[in-house]
Amino acid sequence: MGYSLSMLILLTAAILEAGGDALMRTGMHAPSSGRRVGFMLAGGLVLALYGYVVNTPPWDFGRLLGVYVVLFFLVAQVINWLAYGQKPTPSLILGGFLMAAGGLVVSLNR
Repeated sequence: MGYSLSMLILLTAAILEAGGDALMRTGMHAPSSGRRVGFMLAGGLVLALYGYVVNTPPWDFGRLLGVYVVLFFLVAQVINWLAYGQKPTPSLILGGFLMAAGGLVVSLNR
Protein backbone atom coordinates (compact mmCIF):
# COMPACT_ATOMS: atom_id res chain seq x y z
CA MET A 1 0.00 0.00 0.00
CA GLY A 2 1.36 3.39 -0.97
CA TYR A 3 2.16 6.15 1.49
CA SER A 4 -0.50 8.52 0.13
CA LEU A 5 -3.24 5.90 0.37
CA SER A 6 -2.14 5.03 3.90
CA MET A 7 -2.31 8.69 4.92
CA LEU A 8 -5.77 9.05 3.35
CA ILE A 9 -7.03 5.99 5.24
CA LEU A 10 -5.52 7.28 8.50
CA LEU A 11 -7.09 10.72 7.95
CA THR A 12 -10.45 9.08 7.28
CA ALA A 13 -10.06 7.00 10.44
CA ALA A 14 -9.19 10.11 12.47
CA ILE A 15 -12.27 11.94 11.15
CA LEU A 16 -14.46 8.94 11.99
CA GLU A 17 -12.99 8.49 15.48
CA ALA A 18 -13.09 12.16 16.47
CA GLY A 19 -16.51 12.58 14.84
CA GLY A 20 -17.90 9.53 16.62
CA ASP A 21 -16.53 10.81 19.92
CA ALA A 22 -18.17 14.20 19.26
CA LEU A 23 -21.51 12.54 18.49
CA MET A 24 -21.29 10.54 21.73
CA ARG A 25 -20.42 13.68 23.71
CA THR A 26 -23.29 15.58 22.13
CA GLY A 27 -25.64 12.71 22.94
CA MET A 28 -24.54 12.55 26.54
CA HIS A 29 -25.43 16.23 27.00
CA ALA A 30 -28.54 16.37 24.80
CA PRO A 31 -31.63 17.93 26.40
CA SER A 32 -34.05 15.07 25.63
CA SER A 33 -33.76 11.31 25.90
CA GLY A 34 -34.70 10.87 22.22
CA ARG A 35 -31.86 13.10 21.09
CA ARG A 36 -29.48 11.44 23.55
CA VAL A 37 -30.27 8.01 22.16
CA GLY A 38 -30.10 9.21 18.54
CA PHE A 39 -26.72 10.92 18.90
CA MET A 40 -25.26 8.06 20.90
CA LEU A 41 -26.45 5.44 18.38
CA ALA A 42 -25.00 7.53 15.54
CA GLY A 43 -21.75 7.89 17.51
CA GLY A 44 -21.59 4.15 18.09
CA LEU A 45 -22.09 3.43 14.39
CA VAL A 46 -19.44 5.96 13.36
CA LEU A 47 -16.98 4.53 15.92
CA ALA A 48 -17.65 1.00 14.63
CA LEU A 49 -16.96 2.22 11.09
CA TYR A 50 -13.72 3.79 12.38
CA GLY A 51 -12.69 0.42 13.82
CA TYR A 52 -13.30 -1.25 10.49
CA VAL A 53 -11.47 1.41 8.44
CA VAL A 54 -8.38 1.51 10.65
CA ASN A 55 -8.04 -2.26 10.98
CA THR A 56 -8.78 -3.46 7.44
CA PRO A 57 -5.51 -2.48 5.70
CA PRO A 58 -2.58 -4.90 6.06
CA TRP A 59 -0.17 -2.44 7.63
CA ASP A 60 2.09 -2.17 10.62
CA PHE A 61 -0.27 0.01 12.62
CA GLY A 62 2.25 0.35 15.44
CA ARG A 63 4.61 2.16 13.07
CA LEU A 64 1.85 4.37 11.72
CA LEU A 65 0.43 5.10 15.16
CA GLY A 66 2.59 8.22 15.59
CA VAL A 67 1.18 9.71 12.40
CA TYR A 68 -2.34 8.64 13.34
CA VAL A 69 -2.11 10.33 16.75
CA VAL A 70 -1.14 13.61 15.05
CA LEU A 71 -4.00 13.35 12.56
CA PHE A 72 -6.46 12.50 15.32
CA PHE A 73 -5.25 15.46 17.39
CA LEU A 74 -5.65 17.88 14.48
CA VAL A 75 -9.09 16.61 13.51
CA ALA A 76 -10.24 16.65 17.14
CA GLN A 77 -9.15 20.27 17.54
CA VAL A 78 -11.02 21.32 14.39
CA ILE A 79 -14.17 19.53 15.54
CA ASN A 80 -13.82 21.00 19.04
CA TRP A 81 -13.58 24.48 17.56
CA LEU A 82 -16.38 24.11 14.99
CA ALA A 83 -18.85 22.01 17.00
CA TYR A 84 -18.27 23.35 20.50
CA GLY A 85 -16.75 26.80 19.92
CA GLN A 86 -13.60 26.04 21.93
CA LYS A 87 -10.52 27.53 20.28
CA PRO A 88 -7.17 25.86 20.90
CA THR A 89 -5.12 27.55 23.60
CA PRO A 90 -1.48 28.52 23.03
CA SER A 91 -0.29 25.58 25.16
CA LEU A 92 -2.50 23.21 23.16
CA ILE A 93 -1.03 24.55 19.92
CA LEU A 94 2.51 24.11 21.27
CA GLY A 95 1.72 20.57 22.37
CA GLY A 96 0.28 19.92 18.91
CA PHE A 97 3.50 21.08 17.27
CA LEU A 98 5.50 18.77 19.54
CA MET A 99 3.17 15.88 18.65
CA ALA A 100 3.55 16.68 14.95
CA ALA A 101 7.33 16.67 15.30
CA GLY A 102 7.15 13.25 16.95
CA GLY A 103 4.82 12.01 14.21
CA LEU A 104 7.32 13.14 11.58
CA VAL A 105 10.15 11.33 13.34
CA VAL A 106 8.11 8.10 13.46
CA SER A 107 6.81 8.50 9.89
CA LEU A 108 10.10 9.35 8.24
CA ASN A 109 12.06 6.59 10.00
CA ARG A 110 11.76 3.78 7.44
